[in-house]
Amino acid sequence: MHGRLKVRTTEEEAARKKVEQQEKLKAYKEAMARIQEKRTANELDKEMLELTRKLLSSNPDIYTLWNIRKECFQVMRESLGEEELKDLHKGDLLFTEQCLQVNPKSYGAWHHRGWILETRPDPDWKRELELCTRYLKLDERNFLCWNYRRYVAGKAGATPESELAFCTQKIQHNFSNYSSWHYRSKLLPGLFPHETDHERPISEEKLRSELELVLTAAFTDPKDSSAWFYQRWLLGHSELPLDLAAYRQQDDFATVAFTKAVNLHNCQLSGGISGWKSASGSVYDTTWTRQQTENPGNELVFTDDAQKEYRMEIKSVGKVFVGVKLPKFGHIFGSVVLDHLKEQLDSCNQLLEFEPDSKWTLLTAALLMRAIDRKAYHARALEFLRKLQLVDTLRSGYYDDLASKWAAEQVIEKWIEEGDFDAPIDLSAIRITTIPYEQFMSVATEVNLEGNQLTDKNLAKLVALQNCKVINLKDNRVSQEAVEALRGKLRDITILVD
Repeated sequence: MHGRLKVRTTEEEAARKKVEQQEKLKAYKEAMARIQEKRTANELDKEMLELTRKLLSSNPDIYTLWNIRKECFQVMRESLGEEELKDLHKGDLLFTEQCLQVNPKSYGAWHHRGWILETRPDPDWKRELELCTRYLKLDERNFLCWNYRRYVAGKAGATPESELAFCTQKIQHNFSNYSSWHYRSKLLPGLFPHETDHERPISEEKLRSELELVLTAAFTDPKDSSAWFYQRWLLGHSELPLDLAAYRQQDDFATVAFTKAVNLHNCQLSGGISGWKSASGSVYDTTWTRQQTENPGNELVFTDDAQKEYRMEIKSVGKVFVGVKLPKFGHIFGSVVLDHLKEQLDSCNQLLEFEPDSKWTLLTAALLMRAIDRKAYHARALEFLRKLQLVDTLRSGYYDDLASKWAAEQVIEKWIEEGDFDAPIDLSAIRITTIPYEQFMSVATEVNLEGNQLTDKNLAKLVALQNCKVINLKDNRVSQEAVEALRGKLRDITILVD
């Protein structure tokens, strides 16, 4: 009909799009071929800048092209005058803004902006901070912009107080802002350090106010995970900090273990580091062994590659020298914070009455129990993890491993406190699916793992048990082949299997 636009059929539209894509692909290949030709000929000139501009304008995620633009700048810098160079820098800053309008989460575009500002003689970092603010108004959860803002804030001389206020404003506007919570966790330790314990991120007083903030956020939307994650940071780190874990020397054979994997050859250890070998054969390992005859003395001193020093007491019984350092599996909070944690646990329990399958509330309640009293709430916390396996089946393995970690902590802590390091470590029938804290078990002579849910993949960690004479693996899901492989890596070992 006259005057009416023809509506393409589905087949016609598909054919048109295919032709359009083929034309774009052809143009892209021709441009890339020309760019590669010029790069090979070392023709890093204005034409190269224009060629890369055309491609990056439609797809700013081609990292190679951003690197080529950097090469062009470095070559052209030698031939351009100061004003021309400033104009070149200014033009690329405007160009990256155009690219960020195409894709605000372009790694290459954000990184190139930082590089341009670092290389130009007159960077305007305050304007850059304002640009970040503008972009975060458009998308307050743009994590690339948040990361860039942290970098720019330092360059612009922005105070931590002003940045914390900015984070607070963003969180109050939208609690579901992972990046803002994360930035907050980076600012608070410097502004409100703990008075006595360097392992605690912030002071008790500030911790209480942060817990109140996070509770408001969490209960506004219990299904949103951002505030719950932040609360986990407030309650304490899940990993042990680097430290000496254990030492044993017997029959001219010495074992030293650390809470985290280290390259011992880059560190210092009293008695020297020559001759020490990784138990697993890795460059970084938690457990190291060597033949040793000299007396280690009453104290072992370890200095890491950052020159930080760690000490552990060594005791001797006859010709056996042993030391095991009791780890801190959790923080000890003051009475005011403890009262607030108990209030939060009560709030979680109330919420679970209305939403019994709220996974974040269940997990947070379990973590709160551990923060209040790990031993008293141990069974109850494990009960919550078992329920989480039913509620959140996709993460069932995670909850299994977390339960294994908590159960093993109870056994290992008691074994260390009792101080008889020739006594067996009894981890039998506690439903563990992984082997945590194997570095503390490296000085044990017998470990009972009977009746658990271990598989072949778990046995690799047992190579740390270099002093063990008996390992009981009965009633687990391990193969004879894996057991034989483990036996070949340990000394004079008896491994009990079904």
